[in-house]
Amino acid sequence: MMVEAGAGGPRLAELLALGRRLWEELEASTEPSSGAPAVQEKVRQGLDALQQAAAMVAQLELFSENEELEEIASADLKFMLLPALLGALTLKQVDLSRRREHLESAREHFLRFLKLCRNYGLGSFQLSPGTSSEEGAGSPSAPRDPAQPNLVAMAMSRTAKIERYKQKKELENKLASMSSSVESGTADEDQVREFYILQIQKWIGTSLEEIESIEQELVILRSRDAARQAPTGSRGPSRPARAPLKPFILTRDAAQARVFGAGYPGLPTMTVDDWYEQRRRQGVVSQRGFGEPGSPLCPSPPAGASDEELQKQQQETEEEQDDEEALQKARDWDDWKDTHPRGYGNRHNMG
Repeated sequence: MMVEAGAGGPRLAELLALGRRLWEELEASTEPSSGAPAVQEKVRQGLDALQQAAAMVAQLELFSENEELEEIASADLKFMLLPALLGALTLKQVDLSRRREHLESAREHFLRFLKLCRNYGLGSFQLSPGTSSEEGAGSPSAPRDPAQPNLVAMAMSRTAKIERYKQKKELENKLASMSSSVESGTADEDQVREFYILQIQKWIGTSLEEIESIEQELVILRSRDAARQAPTGSRGPSRPARAPLKPFILTRDAAQARVFGAGYPGLPTMTVDDWYEQRRRQGVVSQRGFGEPGSPLCPSPPAGASDEELQKQQQETEEEQDDEEALQKARDWDDWKDTHPRGYGNRHNMG
C-alpha cells in the first residue's frame, strides 16, 4: 500500500493539504456572509482539490474492505479523511435552489466516511435507521407504535451526544499537544499513526452530528416542497364574490325620497319597501312579506293556542289595521320630528 501511495507522488498529498487548508480558513473566516464571492470561491477550490484527490485514491485502490487497519501505512491514514472533508465543504455551498441536492450529497460523503471507518474498526457508533439501508449500523429495531415516542431511543441518543462531546474535547486537547511535532517532522512513526487515528476519530463525531442535522433539514425541505406541489383545490372551495353595495339614502316613504334626492351632488334614494324588494330579488332576504304570517311583523300564532286566544289575537290585529287615523297621526308626528329638531322655536330668554 505504501508503494501505491508513493506512486501518486506528492500531488495527492498536496491536493489533500490544499483542500484541508481551505476548509480551515473557511471555519476561521470572519466574513459577515457565507455567500460572499470570496468565500464561495474558496469552497469551489477546496471541492475541486478534494474531488481530484478522492479520484486518485480510488484509482490507486488505497483502501480495501479485505484488509486490516494494521496493513495501512501510517502516512496513508490521513487520506481516509477525504470523504468527511468533502461533506463538510459541500455543506458550505449556499445556492438555495440546490440546497436539497447539496444536503443529500454531503450526507452521502459522511456516510461513505463512516462506512470506511467501520470497516477498519475505528470508533464505535450507530447510525439512525432512516439514514441508509446500506450504511446503517446495528440490527433493525423491533416494530413499535409510531404514535408513541421511543423514550429509550431518545435517552440513548442524548447519552450518545453527551459522550461524543466529551470525547471531542479530549481528542482536541490531544491533537493540539501532538500537532507541532508531527507537522515539524520530529515525531516518530507511532506518534504519526496515533495522530492521524485521533483525527479520524474526531471526524467520526463530527460526521454523526452533521448527518443528524442534515436529516432534520431535509424533513423541513420535503414538507415545504410537498406544500408547494399540493393542488389549490384541496384548500377548500372559494366563496363567490359578492357585488359591493353602492351608497344610498334609506327613506321612510316616496315623499321623503323626493326631498332627500333633490340635493347636489345627490345620492340615490330608496324607500324601505323598494330596498326590501331589491334585496328579495337578490336572494338576500326571505321570500316572506312583512305582513304575511311568519314574517317579523306578523308572527305565526303559537302552537296549541285555544280558539279564544286566536279570536283575541285576530281582534287585536283588526283593530290595529282599522285604526288608520291613529296610524296616520303617528306617521305625521314622526315626519314633523324629522324636520323639527328638539328645541326648535324655543326663543325664551335669548337676547
